[in-house]
Amino acid sequence: MQALILRRIPFATYAASMWGINMNSFKTGCALAITFAAVSLIVGQAQAQGKPIIYPSKGQSPQQQQKDEGECYVWAKNSTGIDPAAVATAPAPAPQTGPAVGGGERAKGAVTGAVVGGIIDGGSGAGKGAAIGVLAGGVRARNNQKSQNAQAQQQAQGQKQAAIDTFHRAQGACLEGRGYTIK
Repeated sequence: MQALILRRIPFATYAASMWGINMNSFKTGCALAITFAAVSLIVGQAQAQGKPIIYPSKGQSPQQQQKDEGECYVWAKNSTGIDPAAVATAPAPAPQTGPAVGGGERAKGAVTGAVVGGIIDGGSGAGKGAAIGVLAGGVRARNNQKSQNAQAQQQAQGQKQAAIDTFHRAQGACLEGRGYTIK
């Protein structure tokens, strides 16, 4: 699929031949990066789901434990102002959409392309180089936008996890005070 997409983008094929990029290595690198990102996301979600383990160290009955957990849940929610159910279902930040603008990547690419093209092939080369530079700058701008969206997503996930951890610490303190061991 990636190979098909890359072959259909004339700039990618042209850039690969012009700059000596091996397309097979490029495709392999993209596949590895996507796989790594997916595994990191799965592992991060598995760690984020961690809830403390509660052991009735003073022989409390299951009914007493359930009652204590419920009361400590309410106490932790009231004392921290955090409701883990609401935090877990809170929507993720909306990604930036639309054209990637504002960073000047296209203009920088055009200038660089024009200079390099002018050096290599004179006046007509400068025009071609500028056109290629604009395309390369556009790719860079879109990549920057994707990176900013991913960073915002990670930051939001970290804030959610910190809030849930604070709640669990408060709930654990309440339960420890009632004779439970928390891990």
